[in-house]
Amino acid sequence: MGSQASGVLVERVNHARYDGQREGFYESFFQRANHPTRPLAFWVRYTLFSPADHPELARGELWAILFDGETGAHHAAKEELPFASRCGFARDGFSVTVGDARLAPGQLAGAAGAGAERIGWDLSWEGGERPLLLLPKALYEARLPRAKSLVGAPLCVYRGTIRVGEQEIPVDGWVGSQNHNWGTRHTDRYAWGQVAGFDGAPKTFLEVATARLKLGPIWTPPITPLVLRHEGEEFALNSVRDLIRTKAVVEGFSWRFQAEDERVAVEGSLHAPIEDFVGLRYENPPGGDKHCLNTKIGSCELTVRRKRAGHVVSVETLRADRRAAFEILTDERDHGVPIRV
Repeated sequence: MGSQASGVLVERVNHARYDGQREGFYESFFQRANHPTRPLAFWVRYTLFSPADHPELARGELWAILFDGETGAHHAAKEELPFASRCGFARDGFSVTVGDARLAPGQLAGAAGAGAERIGWDLSWEGGERPLLLLPKALYEARLPRAKSLVGAPLCVYRGTIRVGEQEIPVDGWVGSQNHNWGTRHTDRYAWGQVAGFDGAPKTFLEVATARLKLGPIWTPPITPLVLRHEGEEFALNSVRDLIRTKAVVEGFSWRFQAEDERVAVEGSLHAPIEDFVGLRYENPPGGDKHCLNTKIGSCELTVRRKRAGHVVSVETLRADRRAAFEILTDERDHGVPIRV
């Protein structure tokens, strides 16, 4: 039963989960990639948002950011449309529409915003590895946690164009991922990171998050699931036993984390200067909102210690300079990052 259920999950990683439920829901398919050598990156997000108790007010959203670490001029755009009449999120395949914007296997096209900040995209992607599950498989069909995320296609390669106002940016061989997340409410606080290829290790992929939940007046300790694919192996440090041993600290715009099991110990950091973040306002289905501080040109350092019979047998250090995805979700309002959309 377990392997059969796992197979079904992998087959439908990009099938929509929204079915008009009244408790409120959000669901996003996002695509992101980095230029091979320059601090340039794009992030495009197709989202549905349904407020609790009012599915008739559900809407589709298009979000887009072009991060330009060379000029420091990042561009951000958002557009909203009524879900019932202008959007479609297929539950039996990978097909998403928000207004005239389309997302399907290997392709995405659309536009959001207006004027000089209008961002358009006409992109294809190819390659990519098998889906990566950040959480244990059984949790994707469970009620808790209320927020789920996975990587539908790690290490895929994008080609096409991004347009910002009248400027056209060619995308040729940018490496990134295709991702899917959904839930009935946003995680109370989190840091999320992803690296699609390290310097000197282009096939290594990291997915990591640190989450804290609020149960009444009490905050849980940080919980840090981590999955690393390196040199043909997958190290999924996300079991209950693994999570008991994880450690993580987020201070300002720097995040340090540690995770280990019997095979490997991973210690890493993600960081970026404040000027490389774009602030976004995420509404929460139960009500209220969160601030998402988003960069796709962060930096990551990772130390990987392989173990055998309880002893460290090798140590390797990996780095990704200004090619790491790094997001912070927070209720704080004194972070200093301007909210753009």
